[in-house]
Amino acid sequence: MEEMSKDSNLRYRAIINAYYRRAVGALLVYDVTRHITFENVEMWLKELHDHTDANIVIMPLGNKADLRHLMAISTEEGKAFAERESTYFMETSGVESTNVENAFTEVLTQIYRVLSRKALDVGEDPVAASSLKGQTINMGGKDDVSAVKKVGCCSV
Repeated sequence: MEEMSKDSNLRYRAIINAYYRRAVGALLVYDVTRHITFENVEMWLKELHDHTDANIVIMPLGNKADLRHLMAISTEEGKAFAERESTYFMETSGVESTNVENAFTEVLTQIYRVLSRKALDVGEDPVAASSLKGQTINMGGKDDVSAVKKVGCCSV
């Protein structure tokens, strides 16, 4: 039985390495009404740091912000975690469609900045050097949400 468990773990690790290898961004979604989901964010963050490039864009995302009366993780706790880990932060509500598009737009904006900065560091054209060459990303006609990351790292 123990050998099967070790076998499964080795297969899992092989898949993880392949899966994370080219990741450039991650949304770590937790349920603001269930503290255990927030505790798991730390484990997933460690997993990302262990298996991805140091420049990966990460955003812990507190979901179900519409359920303020049931909140187990305060906005301040989420912000403090994000600041401590040097990540972005946002709260969303899928039901009310609050900040969902903004979260994706912010992560895409920051990924583009990271890829552009990397390309400039090696003296390449940022657009030509990105893995998005030849593809169009429609980010909508909304205002630039890069201002979401104010002093520090956090936004609601």
